[in-house]
Amino acid sequence: MDKQDILKAIAFNVVQGRVEAEDEGFDDGLEGQPGVTELVNEALDKGVEPKEIVIESLTKSMEEVGEKFERDEYLIPDMLASAECVGVAMDILSPHLMKAGVKSKGKFVIATVAGDLHDIGKNIVAIMLKGAGYQIIDLGTDVSAERIIGAVKENEAPFIGLSALLTTTMRVMGEVVEKLEQEGLRDRVKVLIGGAPTSTAFAQEIGADAYCKDAFDAIDVLKTMAA
Repeated sequence: MDKQDILKAIAFNVVQGRVEAEDEGFDDGLEGQPGVTELVNEALDKGVEPKEIVIESLTKSMEEVGEKFERDEYLIPDMLASAECVGVAMDILSPHLMKAGVKSKGKFVIATVAGDLHDIGKNIVAIMLKGAGYQIIDLGTDVSAERIIGAVKENEAPFIGLSALLTTTMRVMGEVVEKLEQEGLRDRVKVLIGGAPTSTAFAQEIGADAYCKDAFDAIDVLKTMAA
């Protein structure tokens, strides 16, 4: 395969949610053919630039997945399978990107807030932002405001992503913003929130910088912040 064929094959397999050769895809007859892992390694062996793989294969394919999700052609498990492909590809590419001098877009602390154990949405956002070039510090679920602020200080992170799926836990997001202010960090940190019960109005109410309806929205919001 030439360079363009490999890049297309990686993107195709991300959309199919195939991490490795033994994985099945949405289409029939793909089992046994190279998956994302094999194809990314083949691309690197053939001298394809790591940055090109990220832009041409990973970013574009996840845009297609997002469009399928918007049209109800894909469900959350389908999107997770594709996001896992991107995560695996980024693990392979990260050392090569660093060697090539591709700088991180910044450290991003992400967490599901205290009292909430839901993590599917958070995980998709974390993988997508990793693919977009951010250095992700994923604190997991049920994370207190104190621990989130501690991670921001320790990593000097300019971004926080907060997730909640319960109306009873979304108030913790406000506590995080308050603690940032108390610690004198608020001006240096952008706070993004997301999750079913949250909204733009709620983000404004607690003093967060943005509400993101999904991972694709988060990437768009961060682009405007960097502009």
